[in-house]
Amino acid sequence: MRAMALNQLRMPLELIERPIPQPGPQEVLVKVLACGVCRTDLHLIDGELPNINTPIIPGHEIVGEVVSVGSKVPLQTGLLVGIPWLGWTCGTCKFCKFEKENLCDKAKFTGYQLNGGYCEFTVANYQYCIPLEVDMEVPQITPLLCAGLIGYRCLKMARTITQPVEKIGIFGFGAAAHILAQVISFQGNSFYAFTRPGDHAAQKFANDLGAIWAGDSDMQPPDELDTAIIFAPVGSLVPNALRCIRKGGSVVCGGIHMSEISAFPYDSLWGERIICSVANLTRKDGKDFFKIAKQFPIKTHIHEYPLADANYALEDFRNGKLKGAAVLTT
Repeated sequence: MRAMALNQLRMPLELIERPIPQPGPQEVLVKVLACGVCRTDLHLIDGELPNINTPIIPGHEIVGEVVSVGSKVPLQTGLLVGIPWLGWTCGTCKFCKFEKENLCDKAKFTGYQLNGGYCEFTVANYQYCIPLEVDMEVPQITPLLCAGLIGYRCLKMARTITQPVEKIGIFGFGAAAHILAQVISFQGNSFYAFTRPGDHAAQKFANDLGAIWAGDSDMQPPDELDTAIIFAPVGSLVPNALRCIRKGGSVVCGGIHMSEISAFPYDSLWGERIICSVANLTRKDGKDFFKIAKQFPIKTHIHEYPLADANYALEDFRNGKLKGAAVLTT
């Protein structure tokens, strides 16, 4: 099979040929139909995640068809499944026992410790696959597997620590933001979009999706916000977001990596404002989010690339050339 592999950090992926992997007792062999490109893939390639072992096949927004199953797998071949970031947890630690498996110290992640979806076939533990029953074309589903899921978890976190959450700021209007914006509107709340200064195309994109306001990330919105969700991996946005939220509001950082947070005066935090991070996702997040995805037609804006052009997709994503998400098809 063909695969795009990371053989050396901070270097382009290489097109290689490998034998088709065989599933273990609790694994499924999946024919990859499409795999989304995520910012985390860039953090991996750039060596910004800890303990990266190469070679590794990136990709954790995988949609594919089950073509073979292990001896202990109760699934049928032909099933359409999604393979997300969380690929395995120990099931016995304090985090796993108290519904926080996303924090498991022994967790393994797809496209990081486990080979991912920048390839034609991959294997995955069946218990971490998501059966897909949404009425969407396969490439359009892929961003839901991470951009959609992490956005959903950020919103859930905001609603857990902040009441009420009606006016929501989104910093960084890319793949995750454009999906979350549709969920927010469907649920009857309002969103405000913050983009790179001068990125009028992204601001128009946000307005087209129903933003109350869209502007530069260093600007003040016309209304005080209940919460702000930051997707861009830029630490200086945290003080900016704090200045936009009301007393008792929250700033939720949704990235797996962020540059250093700039210093800010205590007055910006005072008034019981809260800063928190969102780490990974749980299987329950996947089930709950895809229930929502079946209730209304989420439209993902994608740009398709053939598998062999993965490096071009990554660079277009890195340089902000895409409105929406990049997707590799096999």
